[in-house]
Amino acid sequence: MVVDETCVVVGATGAMGAIFTERLAAKGYQVVAVARSADELEKLAAISDLVVCCAADIASDESVDQIKGSLDGPVRMAVFAAGLPVKGSADSIEPSALATAANIKVAGPVRLLQGVRDRLVEGSRFVAIAGSLGLEPGPLDAGPGTANAALLNLMRQISALYGPKGVTTHTIAPGPIDTPRLRRFIETESAETGQPIEQIWDRYRNKTTLGRLPTLDEIAWLVETLLAPQASVLHGCVLTADGGVRRGIQ
Repeated sequence: MVVDETCVVVGATGAMGAIFTERLAAKGYQVVAVARSADELEKLAAISDLVVCCAADIASDESVDQIKGSLDGPVRMAVFAAGLPVKGSADSIEPSALATAANIKVAGPVRLLQGVRDRLVEGSRFVAIAGSLGLEPGPLDAGPGTANAALLNLMRQISALYGPKGVTTHTIAPGPIDTPRLRRFIETESAETGQPIEQIWDRYRNKTTLGRLPTLDEIAWLVETLLAPQASVLHGCVLTADGGVRRGIQ
């Protein structure tokens, strides 16, 4: 199947962005893959002739024009999947790192929006991946918690701005996902604390009611599902794809 529409994925060389790119290309969409590393983008582009490399830093305003210059035709979906390089509690984080987090996770989606807005059409989707710490903050993640809470607010604003234009917005808030990055964190924690790796995994799994962590494939399926015409009914929603970690009734 060949589709005469484009999807844009920011953070395309990360574990999550890469599977989004692969799945959208497999559906026949041209995918503009946005990331900082040209070398990593070239590796990603090897999966399909439909992947277009856009080496750009979403933390810079220059990325707006770089994204614009990579587009040709209508944009069916734009996905913000960039991660954060900052960590630490309010006690330990460098205060300026909060500005870095906001520049990536809040200003970044605005740059993406401004890069694609002239190509958005009736039925286009604007999607952001927001960490669960924005909804249920912990004591040790000042950067991700604060920035993702702001992203949730921003996506509500964009939904009110673009919904009347026929463009729907969707925020996906997964909890911890079984990714190579999480596995590295668990290995590091095990090495530093002496706790067995399986014991640390159990701590993560026991927070869910599913009994396991969501997978990258499942989150990618959710992104694909948003392409369905019926997904317009999910406009403005926060989709908590976490395997049952959050249990409150709201």
